[in-house]
Amino acid sequence: MEQVTWVIEVNEKLKSMVDTEKEKEHWMKRSIYRIPTGIKDLNKKAYMPQVVSFGPYHHGKDHLKPMEEHKQRALLHFLRRSGKSLESFVESLAEDVENLKDCYDQLDPIWQDDNKFLQLMILDGCFMLEMLRSATHTMEDYDTMEDYAPNDPIFSNHGKIHIIPFIKRDMLMLENQLPMQVIDSLVAVDSNRTKDEDFVNKLIIKFCSPSTPVSCMGRCLHVLDAYRKSLLQDTPGLRQRKRHRKPRSSHHQDGDDIIRSAMELNEAGIRFKKSKTVSLKDITFRGGVLKLPVSVVDDATESMFLNLIAFERFHVGAGNEVTSYIFFMDKIIDSAKDVALLHSRGIIQNALGSDKAVANLFNSLSKDITLDPDSSLDEVHKKVNRYCKKAWNEWRANLIHTYFRNPWAMLSLIGAIFLFALTIAQTIYTIYPYYHNSPTPSCETCPPLMAPPPLSPPPTAPPPVLPIPKHKVPPQSYQTHH
Repeated sequence: MEQVTWVIEVNEKLKSMVDTEKEKEHWMKRSIYRIPTGIKDLNKKAYMPQVVSFGPYHHGKDHLKPMEEHKQRALLHFLRRSGKSLESFVESLAEDVENLKDCYDQLDPIWQDDNKFLQLMILDGCFMLEMLRSATHTMEDYDTMEDYAPNDPIFSNHGKIHIIPFIKRDMLMLENQLPMQVIDSLVAVDSNRTKDEDFVNKLIIKFCSPSTPVSCMGRCLHVLDAYRKSLLQDTPGLRQRKRHRKPRSSHHQDGDDIIRSAMELNEAGIRFKKSKTVSLKDITFRGGVLKLPVSVVDDATESMFLNLIAFERFHVGAGNEVTSYIFFMDKIIDSAKDVALLHSRGIIQNALGSDKAVANLFNSLSKDITLDPDSSLDEVHKKVNRYCKKAWNEWRANLIHTYFRNPWAMLSLIGAIFLFALTIAQTIYTIYPYYHNSPTPSCETCPPLMAPPPLSPPPTAPPPVLPIPKHKVPPQSYQTHH
């Protein structure tokens, strides 16, 4: 019986199944996702808001309830400063309430109530907008927040130092997002629709990264998406390199895709320099110089990058630029020595204090991530590896790695070179006197070479002649006597 019921249900769903275009439109509305338990267990704190909740996923949790009082107070300040009625903001959002719900993946049934959902969107949206205004109060007509008390626990100089940095970290979590349409609608009603969409983007970037130059980013999905686009801003040079990028086949990664650590690359003769822009896509290699963007590493870096990677993983069409950057940095950072080298070149600005902590951070960020085979850094990988595999660079790297890392090995090498030099000097001083004392005549004065005559014994001297005595001696007697 149960099997028959299941067959009937499937057949009914089959009849009501939408076509491909409607299904595509359905998935395009999703922009805020729940992090699966398997990923969240690797680092629960990175995905869990610590101070404030935005949206339905973490609303009502005990450790976030103290901020609800401040949300109510921020709503009242917002309405009084705006001079608009609450009904006008509710009506503006009520027109698109279904689209706002569709932005959330796996929305709990409790939030299907339109009134309850709109109340949450307006309350959290006004608080988020007040946060952006308080931190960027010098922009345009938001140059004062005088309706808050100077000793306000949140919207004061004290709050900017002790509270807002933690709220900023919570605002960059994937599960803690509000659809950008909520903020745009609140600004539109408040300003009588005199602000464009880039106004909110500028507020977000000034709040999240005050030193980052702001350019036109177009329509964004939420705060996390706007911040991600600010990290990947295109420059004319980057756009040109992107157009001339060579296509890559879909083969799996091989040995050529494995990149060495920063110390090993330095041993192979590669120099590190800062890129001209802060874009994470501005990584180039040319003429033995690897240029990397400046990266500030602090307590919020890990959570920020993990949520950006999660967004690229779950949102189809978002791209993989941040994931590729983290993958690349993980490969060139293996130890504290690599971090120290990059820090000395001004590429990594270490606010954690420990080079080892920075190395561990980048190594942990790349756990369980997959790299798109068509990554924008693929060509950089290949150029670096081709450079390292050149005979001279490989020999140089092996020499430095073998003899110049260990001081004792370096002393041994110097001693061997010194002894070799002494041996050559001794040989020269041994041979030199022979050639110096017996100079060879020039070829012009030399007679033709001939074989030397055979050696003969020296001539013998004739026997001495004895004097003949004066008296006559008979010859016979003389001979006989003799």
